[in-house]
Amino acid sequence: MADVFRCQLDWSGAAKGATRDAAAFSRDLDVMLGSIALPMSAAPSFRGDAARANPEQLFVAALSACQALTYLFLAAKQGVVVTAYRDEAEGRLGVVEGRMRVSRVVLRPHITLAERSSEPKARELVEKAHHDCFIANSTTTPVQLEPVFEYGGDGQ
Repeated sequence: MADVFRCQLDWSGAAKGATRDAAAFSRDLDVMLGSIALPMSAAPSFRGDAARANPEQLFVAALSACQALTYLFLAAKQGVVVTAYRDEAEGRLGVVEGRMRVSRVVLRPHITLAERSSEPKARELVEKAHHDCFIANSTTTPVQLEPVFEYGGDGQ
């Protein structure tokens, strides 16, 4: 049986008025992910609230998090000791084949390895993690990887 993931979305912007004007209605949403409340809106360039998360950010975050979690799992399984992992991910919105979409995502994982870990093996696992990441496998958006490695910490 497959896992099922659910959320509940409420258009909280309705409290500020109905959709009588396309330029003026509130884009505010409240999304519940189980017990986690996530205030959302459109991106600021689409008249959204910059203080709230937007769907484009969450799309990039989902790709980044899936890559990180898949990589960390593979590293642990393969004996590559990772002491820190940080990603500076970026998504670009653009028109592709006449439709607006996230046209490209770049993941820039900065991975810190324990002194005894193999960088070639760690680098190989970045590609394997991308291949195994089910969020990346669920989209047609090109995802580019630009990993950086350094050594630090003893991994204890």
